[in-house]
Amino acid sequence: MTSGISRIVVALAGLPVVLGIVWLGGWWLFVLAAVAAGVALHELFHVTRSLGPLVLAGFVGAFLALLGAELGGPPWMIGGFLTTVLVAFVLKGFAGSHASTTVAVAVTVLAVAWIGLGLAHMLLIRDIPVHAQLMSFTVLLAVFAGDTVAYFTGRLFGRHKLAPAVSPGKTWEGFTGGTIATILVVFFALYDNRDTFLSVWQALVLGAVIAVVAPLGDLFASAVKRDAGVKDFSGLLAGHGGMLDRIDALLFAAVASYYTLLGFGVVS
Repeated sequence: MTSGISRIVVALAGLPVVLGIVWLGGWWLFVLAAVAAGVALHELFHVTRSLGPLVLAGFVGAFLALLGAELGGPPWMIGGFLTTVLVAFVLKGFAGSHASTTVAVAVTVLAVAWIGLGLAHMLLIRDIPVHAQLMSFTVLLAVFAGDTVAYFTGRLFGRHKLAPAVSPGKTWEGFTGGTIATILVVFFALYDNRDTFLSVWQALVLGAVIAVVAPLGDLFASAVKRDAGVKDFSGLLAGHGGMLDRIDALLFAAVASYYTLLGFGVVS
């Protein structure tokens, strides 16, 4: 089975399950986010193990950030996230390792900020006052469509490298195709509610934000993998690499989407 076909098979099998849980929301989505965060953190800590990350602190911080988002919104989410620093520092004092405290704590906090807060913002989007299900589906499908179209457009027509020093496989042609797909998904998903939710221009802006930020999330993950000397974070998902390889674009897009909605006044 080729990599491209594997990507399609895994996506078609997993996407309906994810969308079903997002539709249910609540603690169902919290559990899914917690599991995804746990797997992604494990993958990241494994490839950065030479830096001495404080694994337990990372899991605790991410869990509390997600729990805070589910129970109390942004303030509690940030409070949960900030426990990462304290727990990491305490654990470092008991670890007795020779790894630099600054580096060990920094990589742990980065992991929780990247993965924990990224997924926590999806929980925040699912809890917005109006059209929460629609908005959550829109972000997920826009990221999926942009990534898929960018991949195949790049394979078929890619000639000009987008960021050769970070990810040689990414091309401007793929980015263009992905951008068009992302904006179209957001536009059509929200069009029927243009008079009661987001206007046409707001939907287009949101689509453009996701189209730009999601590939940056992918490139950030590629930069981390390049530093770690690995191709994928793991081989968990055939054709997709690991969990973190699959959600890297979403982690950036969820945060950007939430604050775009906040700017539009959809989130109070």
